[in-house]
This record gives sequence, structure tokens and C-alpha cells, in this order.
Amino acid sequence: MARPYVLLRRRAWAALADNTQIALDEGTLERLRGLGDPTSRDDVREIYRPLTQLLHLYMANTGNLVKDSNRFLNLKVRRTPFVIGVAGSVAVGKSTTSRVLQELLRRAPGHPKVDLVTTDGFLHPNEELIRRGLLERKGFPESYNRRALLKFVTDVKSGVPSVSAPVYSHMVYDIVPDEHIVVESPDILIVEGLNVLQPARVDSEGRAGVAVSDFFDFTVFVDAAEADIKTWFLDRFMQLRATAFRDERSFFRRLTEISDEEAVARGSHIWESINGPNLRQNIAPTRERATAVLRKGADHSVETIAIRKL
Repeated sequence: MARPYVLLRRRAWAALADNTQIALDEGTLERLRGLGDPTSRDDVREIYRPLTQLLHLYMANTGNLVKDSNRFLNLKVRRTPFVIGVAGSVAVGKSTTSRVLQELLRRAPGHPKVDLVTTDGFLHPNEELIRRGLLERKGFPESYNRRALLKFVTDVKSGVPSVSAPVYSHMVYDIVPDEHIVVESPDILIVEGLNVLQPARVDSEGRAGVAVSDFFDFTVFVDAAEADIKTWFLDRFMQLRATAFRDERSFFRRLTEISDEEAVARGSHIWESINGPNLRQNIAPTRERATAVLRKGADHSVETIAIRKL
């Protein structure tokens, strides 16, 4: 990692945790894991508990800064949510990371209200993606309704009491009409997605706009070698083919009717034409914008943790 970071190996990072008793039982962890994700109780103790403690330091100091600023400006406003962004490739395990952090933060002293929203809900509906010629680029920055996502995060951060987000179904591979997630004044909001660390776009006159990441108080990037991520993607793809894809409602049900060899070829094509290019062109370049980078090895366990020090 670059100079703004301090890089710690797993054992050194784990040693930073104090004697807090925040932990997750195996049943809870099983519920939080993504398909094929081997995150263990050791991972919770050695990786996510120290990260939760660091988050509490950031939350406390951010809260004090907001209070002092409001006092200086003679403003009487309620404290707004602490917003955490979690980014990374498809299949790297960012969803499990987000759910584990949500559960640990909920169990912290004071039992804060912690909501989690994924940016999948802000993808344009398939009909709109087809109209724009973007269906084969689903997950790329241009496939999202960035204006709606920005308004959602801005409203939550501004203290709007009730804010709704659209719902995406991986089963039907599309936005679910008339279904929403309602976020009501959380203490902490976790926003998880492929491209949440994208910088603001610059217009034709060289002026930069506002990015969703401008409203984050802390960000996590879940990282790994592309070859490993591709392997995890294909493993998950084949597991889904044997399970969820068999549902009659599944957009991918037709993939259960081809041979294993054809399915692997199809999964590899998806990676090489969509997920791989998106990782290289859009996701990986945002890694060094994160506050914390969790780097995984081939066995899916976090080996190093980089924390921004500047």
C-alpha cells in the first residue's frame, strides 16, 4: 500500500483488540455468511472485532467534532448518522463483511441502531438498462441511478426521519416494483456496493460534482488478487446453479439445463466480459480512497489490514 497507510499483518492487527466481550455465536455467523464464504469466529475475533473498536473511535471523535462545530455556528440540529461505506469486487465477500460489522456494532455498548443498504437497489431497472444499451454492463458505474443514490445518502446524512431505498432481487435479476427498504433515523448506516468509493464526475467544463463517498465517515475496501476472486465467483456461480437457479422464478434458470462444462464456460465469460473489466477499470482504482483495506489470501481469510494514517 502507499504511504498514507500503515500495514499490519493479521496477528499484529488482532493484538490491538482489547478484552471486549462482543462476539458472534456460530448460528448467528452462519446466518450472516454469504454463499460459499468461510468467514469464521476466528475471523470475527481477529479481524472484525478490532475493526469495530476502531470504528467506535472514529464515531466518538466525529460526534465530538460535529457537536463543537454546531456550537461554534450556533446551530441546534440533531446528530446525523455515522455512515460507513463498504466496497469491493463481486464475490470478494463485502456483503458478509457488511453484515458482520452491522451485527457487531449493534451489540456494542448503547446498542446503536445500525441499518444496512446495498447499492444494488439503485441499479436502473432492466428495461431502462436495455433502452440505454447497458444490460451487459450491469454493475458498472453508469448502470446505477447515481442521482437517486446520492439523494438517498444525502437525506439520511441530513437527518431526514424516514428515507426509502428501492429493492433489487438477485432471483429475478431486476428491481422489484413497488418494494422499498425504509431507513428511519439510524445511528449508523452501512452502504455496501461495488462502486461506492467512486469519485465525483467532472463535467465538460472541468467542474466536479458531489459523490456518494463525500458523505461517508469511514470506508472499507475488501481486496484480493483477481485470480482468487474469479475462482470464488465461479465456485459461487456453480453453487447457485445447483440451488437458487433451479427456482422457477430465477432469471438464470436456463443455466441449469446445460452441462457443467458449458456452465463453467458461461460463468467464465461473465467474468471476463463484465466482472473482471469492472474490477480493473472502476473498482480496484478506488481502493486507496478507503480508510481500511482488508486484503484476503487464496483461502478467503484476511491476511493484512491497511489503515489510512493520513
